[in-house]
Amino acid sequence: MLRRRLLLCACALLLLAAGSAGAWLLSTPDAPAFAEVKARWRTSDAWLLDRNGQVIEQQRMDFRVRRFEWVPLDNVSPALVAAVVDGEDRRFWQHDGVDWVAILAALRDQIVTCRRRGASTITMQVAALVEPAVRAGSADGAWFRKAAQMRMARAIEKQWTKQEILEAYLNLLGYRGELQGIGATAFVLAGKSPSGLTLAESLVLAALLPAPGASPESVTTRACSRAAARGLRIECAAIRSAAAQILGSDVPTPAPDAVAAARKVSAMPPWHSRSSREIHLAPHLARQLLKRAGDRVRTTLDARIQQLAINVLHQHLAGLASQNVRDGAMLVVENETGDVLAYVGSGGPNSTAREVDGVLAHRQAGSTLKPFLYEIAFERRYLTAASLLNDAPITLDTASGIYLPQNYDRDFKGLVSVRTALGSSLNIPAIRALMLVGVEPFRARLHALGYARITEPGDFYGYSLALGSAEVSLWEQVQAYRALARGGRLSVIHVQHTDSSNEQALLDENASFIVADILSDRAARTVTFGLASHLDTPFWAAVKTGTSKDMRDNWCIGFSRELTVGVWVGNFEGDSMRDVSGVTGAAPAWQQMMLALHQRIPSQAPSLPAGVIATTARFTPAVEPPRRELFLARAEQPDRDAHAISKAPERTIVAAGDIARIASPANGMVIAMDPDIPAAYQRVPLAARGVADGMVLKLNGALLGPANRSVMWAPERGTHTLALEDSTGRVIDSAHFVVR
Repeated sequence: MLRRRLLLCACALLLLAAGSAGAWLLSTPDAPAFAEVKARWRTSDAWLLDRNGQVIEQQRMDFRVRRFEWVPLDNVSPALVAAVVDGEDRRFWQHDGVDWVAILAALRDQIVTCRRRGASTITMQVAALVEPAVRAGSADGAWFRKAAQMRMARAIEKQWTKQEILEAYLNLLGYRGELQGIGATAFVLAGKSPSGLTLAESLVLAALLPAPGASPESVTTRACSRAAARGLRIECAAIRSAAAQILGSDVPTPAPDAVAAARKVSAMPPWHSRSSREIHLAPHLARQLLKRAGDRVRTTLDARIQQLAINVLHQHLAGLASQNVRDGAMLVVENETGDVLAYVGSGGPNSTAREVDGVLAHRQAGSTLKPFLYEIAFERRYLTAASLLNDAPITLDTASGIYLPQNYDRDFKGLVSVRTALGSSLNIPAIRALMLVGVEPFRARLHALGYARITEPGDFYGYSLALGSAEVSLWEQVQAYRALARGGRLSVIHVQHTDSSNEQALLDENASFIVADILSDRAARTVTFGLASHLDTPFWAAVKTGTSKDMRDNWCIGFSRELTVGVWVGNFEGDSMRDVSGVTGAAPAWQQMMLALHQRIPSQAPSLPAGVIATTARFTPAVEPPRRELFLARAEQPDRDAHAISKAPERTIVAAGDIARIASPANGMVIAMDPDIPAAYQRVPLAARGVADGMVLKLNGALLGPANRSVMWAPERGTHTLALEDSTGRVIDSAHFVVR
């Protein structure tokens, strides 16, 4: 009797427990809303966009897991949705979150055959993904956690639509390794967006889900079996080909098209990643602008032009590899807006320092600063384009010693016009022009143009500043040359749109026009570069090259009416190139880029401004043939320019043979008195040359006498200024020197 009562009590307790468990299982807990789950999603990457919203750079910011942005179900290939549902939960569209048929089948298999079989529905897996408390854990609590998943799955089914459940599943699930979500998985493994997945690719990705770490062969076999079971019209060979591309070379005998695709990827430039298939068109710029995961930063870049610049630079640098050229950089800017259209910080296939940003790196400028020197000389009416400068050996005494400038070709041309001197990039005439302008005014102008590191006093650089001894960046170069292209109007170039306007008229519009005209003149370049070179274009373009000391840097910066393009070529480590100059190193890439950019964009010569006149220049002696020449209005009168004299009403110009300037002492000279010679016997010649009647010399403001007679001056310790003035008292030239 007692045994019967105990048995009845036990049965009652079991029934009560079963009822309680059933009631608990059938009750509906609070499930997180779909919108809440979606809002909690955080991508691990950030994206750089071009002006049209196209991704040009993808940069990972979170290294704990790999996620992209949440992908709506409508943006997922229907083939993948079907493959996932068929492989993971065939009755997904019919059940209420729990597939009781599958659960009973799993219990039968475990009891009869002792074989474990999964019975989790897609909704139950979503429940485990969105609610950590019901996530599957150790075997001891597996059944309880499974029951909790079932309970939460039914709650989710009541609050979410089937489409929302599938969308969450595809985004929250881990696929392989660190990849989470179909967005990252499709892009990293298949190299495309989820909407573009083919049937074969969808079958392979769906076959990953039961065992994401399985071998490629196992995944491929599972995908082929599923396709056969469903009666899909697809050959297993096609699935193997897709698996080889997605999972790697462990899948045997890939189809020929997969091999071709692999070869194509391996032939890509180094900024493309074969393993991840990410987009890397502007990595250096991305490091500047992308700060946190999820950032989507829009820039002024144009993806098409960016890719073009990368290809041009990559191809050109590959051809220079035998001449010890590894690195290069390119910048393309729209003149009117200042928008940067292309920013390539490193483009060399053989680079060993690809992380260096060649757009911002500072290197010696070479001859690229000469246009701004001559612009000042024109602006202040020290020179005209027809003025003659003597390209002959010159020795300069400077604070650091004797300076002996040379031309690039170690040759001297004698008397040449300023047009020829600038167009052919002759060094000695540039030094003579700097002696007229003064080192400090030139340095100050360069700094105002945006050359931020040219900050030392003029004496620090000396006359070598005319030949580009200072260090500049490609960004600064393009910004300054764009000012020339815009008639002297300087504004900061930018990679992101800004509402503020910071434009200033820094250079003289008319002088800038004449400089640009010289830089566009093929005839002016022939002395150094010949009749045909990589500086020539079939449309109007102004361009200047530069080569630094020991061939460490090549520059080519030029502009059309619409665009300014700058190219730097060299080695980030600083070692010299072999037999490479600006016209053979950077210029070919500049030319190719300009030709490509102007296939659809016309470039015509700018119109003559009101302050510039065009007339005929004739030279005496006849060092150059007569030609049409440009002058600032009223700059050709004798009192304005002693070497460009108006001879006839037709404005024919006769260029005299020398420039009125101080011959001795040199500007910046340091004179040391000899203690072994009595002071009364020490003299310093103060003299000028190329002078006209009425010109005088003044020392520290005191009149010395007519400029056509030299003065033997008894030196006095201190700092002195010798000035050459015309008959109106205007200073034509000055020299500052020190006696110690």
